[in-house]
Amino acid sequence: MTASQEIFKRHEKKYLLTYYQYQQLNKMVREYMEEDEFGLYSTSSLYYDTDDYGLARHCNDKPVYKEKIRLRSYGVPAQEQIVYIELKKKYQGITYKRRLALTYREAWRYLNHGIKPKTTGQILNEIDWFIHCNPIKPAILLCYDRVALCGVEDSEFRITFDFNIKWRDYQLDMSKGSYGKALLDDANCILMEVKTQRSLPYWLSVKLSELEIFPNTFSKYGNVYNNHLLGKEVIRSAK
Repeated sequence: MTASQEIFKRHEKKYLLTYYQYQQLNKMVREYMEEDEFGLYSTSSLYYDTDDYGLARHCNDKPVYKEKIRLRSYGVPAQEQIVYIELKKKYQGITYKRRLALTYREAWRYLNHGIKPKTTGQILNEIDWFIHCNPIKPAILLCYDRVALCGVEDSEFRITFDFNIKWRDYQLDMSKGSYGKALLDDANCILMEVKTQRSLPYWLSVKLSELEIFPNTFSKYGNVYNNHLLGKEVIRSAK
């Protein structure tokens, strides 16, 4: 993945690791993978949803097709820094993502006030249609530190490790900082995501089995909704 990539189609698998599992796996994968050009970096993702958390509730039903929208920033954004509106769709286990690069000022005005940016194109049209069908507003801000690795021989094969995952449902302006409540009870728990257009490499499958690391349906936004926001739909609608 490069910072300018706009369209993704891939399989994504998630795993929750103990710190010991992370240490052991990280040593091994470095034989086949290397850190991307960003290395360790911080990420903020502002998820949008309807008043009654309709998108989160739909995902909870485990449908064949689901979609969500978020605003993503690398680091705490200044007004003129480039951020990304990401429209993610999942169908039969395959993730499709459309990403639109805008300044934070443009993205905020567009998503929160309906002021369209000057840019045009198919991706903006898709996002426009999604917003037309789903009256959204800011719901949850997630912040975390990430190490991203890409395959030495296949740069499209990626593994990411997310640490210190935090969330908040107040002060949803991303420029105010990356702080919030810890998402996971265990501070040593690490979220790993494997992203590939093919099946898992044999060497990775063997190591995951040795360390007893198994796929998990963990969703950051879904976890916040289920554990902290479920039942608050009426309160949110009244705001």
